[in-house]
Parts: sequence; C-alpha cells; structure tokens
Amino acid sequence: MSRNNASNIQKHNNKLHKAQAKAKKAAAERKEKLAAIVKKFNNQDTPKDTTPWTDSDSSN
Repeated sequence: MSRNNASNIQKHNNKLHKAQAKAKKAAAERKEKLAAIVKKFNNQDTPKDTTPWTDSDSSN
C-alpha cells in the first residue's frame, strides 16, 4: 500500500496511532503492576534487624 493518496495516508496513520496507543497502554499496565508489587513488598512484616552477623562474633 503506497501512501500517495489521502485515504492511504489516513489508513497508515490509523494503524500507526493504534500501535502507539497499544504500546503506551502496555507500558502503563506494567508500571501499575510494578507499583502494586513494590507496595505489597513494602507492607510485609520484616524483622527490624536484618543483618546476618552479630557484634559478638567480631570481639576477641
């Protein structure tokens, strides 16, 4: 399909804009899912002291 007339230009632009909108929607959905995962992770109960060592190990 050549884009040398008005109807072909319009068809091309419609396809292009549809593809761009689809990509934008997918990116927004990924961002929302990531935000939900981060929020869930941050709300989990974690121990206050997460260090794998103790100070008594280093004393002589």
